[in-house]
Amino acid sequence: MDFLMSGLAACGACVFTNPLEVVKTRMQLQGELQAPGTYQRHYRNVFHAFITIGKVDGLAALQKGLAPALLYQFLMNGIRLGTYGLAEAGGYLHTAEGTHSPARSAAAGAMAGVMGAYLGSPIYMIFPPQSWKLALVAAMMSGIAVVLAMAPFDVACTRLYNQPTDAQGKGLMYRGILDALLQTARTEGIFGMYKGIGASYFRLGPHTILSLFFWDQLRSLYYTDTK
Repeated sequence: MDFLMSGLAACGACVFTNPLEVVKTRMQLQGELQAPGTYQRHYRNVFHAFITIGKVDGLAALQKGLAPALLYQFLMNGIRLGTYGLAEAGGYLHTAEGTHSPARSAAAGAMAGVMGAYLGSPIYMIFPPQSWKLALVAAMMSGIAVVLAMAPFDVACTRLYNQPTDAQGKGLMYRGILDALLQTARTEGIFGMYKGIGASYFRLGPHTILSLFFWDQLRSLYYTDTK
């Protein structure tokens, strides 16, 4: 049940944050492999992109890709939060004396995934359920470090996924993630590797806290009904 509830919680959060994923993807593809100042900027920033997409393509366009996004979130966060939930329910996060063990929590977080350890584990164990607003602030602050570290790889992945391919399915623009990073840095400069970072940041914090909040509420309902 932990895996199921975790996946459902992540899907619930995804419905709210998917529009920012759409904005982020479009901003990352804007001016691909073109030097700054040589192409038309359709989106000036995350807010302008959000309004422009809604006006030009319609509000439904802000939820493009929702179906695969839900599947992705269900599988990814179902494993992350579900594994951590099992470790918690099994008592592996506490010592024989019943006190919380930071070392065991870190190990459980590593098993659940780097993101789960960095964002999910500390927030869930430190703050009581009544203080979820404080967890939101913590998630947003920690999100800065995560976004700064992941943004270049996120841009590269987005471009790899969207590049044209030949008849054999081989990419025509990039040979792999390192090639995508190098080409982007050489052509667009260091800032080209951080396109869409605003959308990434505003998506990461709310998505993390909504996933954890929905997960906590679903687990509370489940354990209350089974008592």
